[in-house]
Amino acid sequence: MTELKPLMERNFLEYASYVIIDRAIPDLRDGLKPVQRRILATLFKVDDGKFHKVANIIGDTMKLHPHGDASIGDALVVLANKEYFIEKQGNFGNIITGHSAAASRYIECRLTDLARETLFSKELTETRPSYDGRTTEPVFLPAKLPILLMLGTEGIAVGMATRILPHNFCELLQAQIAVLKSEPFELLPDFANGGLVDVTEYDDGRGKVRVRARIDVSNEKTVVIREVPFGTTTESLLASIENAALKGKVKIASIDDFTTDTVEIEIDLPRGVYADEVVPQLYAHTDCEVSVSSNMVMIRDRHPVELSVTEVLCILTDNLRGIIKAELELELGHLEDTRHWLTLERIFIENRIYKRIEEATTAEAVKYEVYAGLEAFEDLLVRAVTDDDIERLLKIPIRRISQYDIDRNREEITKTKKAIAEVNRKLRKLTATTIAYLESILERFGENFPRRTEITTFKNVDVRAVARQNLRASYDPETGFFGTAVKGEKYQLQLSEYDKVLIISKDGSYRIISPEEKVLIPGKVIYLDVFDPDEGVRFTVVYRDKGRITWAKKVHIRAFIRDREYELIKDKEGRIDLLLPGDSDDCIHMDFVPAKRQRVREGRFDLSILDLVGASARGRRLAPKPVLRLRKLRKAEVEAEAAAPSPELPDPPETDQPSLFDEE
Repeated sequence: MTELKPLMERNFLEYASYVIIDRAIPDLRDGLKPVQRRILATLFKVDDGKFHKVANIIGDTMKLHPHGDASIGDALVVLANKEYFIEKQGNFGNIITGHSAAASRYIECRLTDLARETLFSKELTETRPSYDGRTTEPVFLPAKLPILLMLGTEGIAVGMATRILPHNFCELLQAQIAVLKSEPFELLPDFANGGLVDVTEYDDGRGKVRVRARIDVSNEKTVVIREVPFGTTTESLLASIENAALKGKVKIASIDDFTTDTVEIEIDLPRGVYADEVVPQLYAHTDCEVSVSSNMVMIRDRHPVELSVTEVLCILTDNLRGIIKAELELELGHLEDTRHWLTLERIFIENRIYKRIEEATTAEAVKYEVYAGLEAFEDLLVRAVTDDDIERLLKIPIRRISQYDIDRNREEITKTKKAIAEVNRKLRKLTATTIAYLESILERFGENFPRRTEITTFKNVDVRAVARQNLRASYDPETGFFGTAVKGEKYQLQLSEYDKVLIISKDGSYRIISPEEKVLIPGKVIYLDVFDPDEGVRFTVVYRDKGRITWAKKVHIRAFIRDREYELIKDKEGRIDLLLPGDSDDCIHMDFVPAKRQRVREGRFDLSILDLVGASARGRRLAPKPVLRLRKLRKAEVEAEAAAPSPELPDPPETDQPSLFDEE
């Protein structure tokens, strides 16, 4: 075991590193995963302007990618459906409906003009041996576009995952121009599915967005879905709507899918149900609204990093500037070589240096004579003469010594000098050159990639507010059960699955529960109704403890833990006499328990003077004596009674105190 542990640790680390860097997470520089890079490199290698069978491309890519044809085929279809770099011919599936592509032997593809112009440069491409060493593959493509943000990507590696949302092509290039001009910019996601997006919580790629379907209310009885949210298809959307309808969350009469090239899902509504009621329910209970989180993880310098959208774009813009500089320097080198050769050729012919080799008898003598003849013109040359230059001079056809070719040579030298001057000008103004390049790409290709997702702000849909009250619950006092499966004639309620129900018993216990099929409520129920957790409910409570002492309080029931039992009165042997909703201003008339030599036999208490206290507080004592019975007097009754003369009442007989709570 001790020998196996370090071996397992080392191998697992190597495996995790391989999955992270070479499979699942894209590279920051070209925004591609290895399989995507290998597909594009293969397409460039075989590119002849014609369509190629996808099966052939998969076969050629397998020389670089050691993970089988299925992974290559799936990645190629996904990349082609992005519509940036691969032109399709045949059935590549449908990202809207979720239909899969045809078999690879039936479909064809080739590089787009955009890919040919912006992704490849043989001289700037760093290569490495393929997995079997038989060929080479690019380490990364010298891409001149912010591909990482254009395509978007998802990947799961060992211990980490990435989800980068796609952005609009034109907006990305305009943002790069803004970076080069040191101007502010903002980048927001754009999805091929279209729809509506709320970017309030996007946080420059560190947060999330909410995406909604585009719903057209053609009339009050018909709802038509025109675009689906990112990450969904018409099939998954239909399934979510049907599931919600089955659970009673959304009420529909029928649903029909007429989707072709564009989405058209038509929902007909039943009698008594209207579009303005159903649309919020669709957003609340179906995939018509989804939340998409962004997790900007990528590979930079062979290490995974997490960056914001702004940071990524600034880095890629700086890389673009570097690539354009490298291309200009390469072009300048080629032009200088051309100028050197043309000048060398002109000197060789115009000064008849070729005449010096007529008497030479050996190859070394020939080379010496040419070197000697050119020695006097070293100041005119771009660089020193090499043996390769001599060999090339000696292969000049005899027709090149004509005056026609001499004149043409001078014209080519002039053009080359102008081209060199232009390249040097671009290098001196590299930022302006980069901006001009981006503007030319925008002008030629921008109209092909308009924004498809509308940026807006959503109002949060209150799930409880739009929920249908499709549950019927009742209470059976004989059995003590309450719920949707109980058939009772008391406290019948129409509820939604999000409603809460407050139940108060005679013994002062109360609980707040969600609608259930069947739940046993101990004690005699004196209050049962829908409870609003946001507003709560206020009561005026009058109760007697085990010694018949009467108490009263005003309470506001609000905070709670669901299904937990609470107590309105502390005395377990007490009971609630009156439970009055709200803040009562009535009076309580109390008849005291008769006793020997009792002079005060009754009393009253004005409930309006009570203060609001906690639900578990004892409250205020209404009288110092035990109360036999009490009743509520309305304020108007009290005022009328005060105005009338009070009749003389006979004294009640003196009796022993009756048993506790023997009257109702």
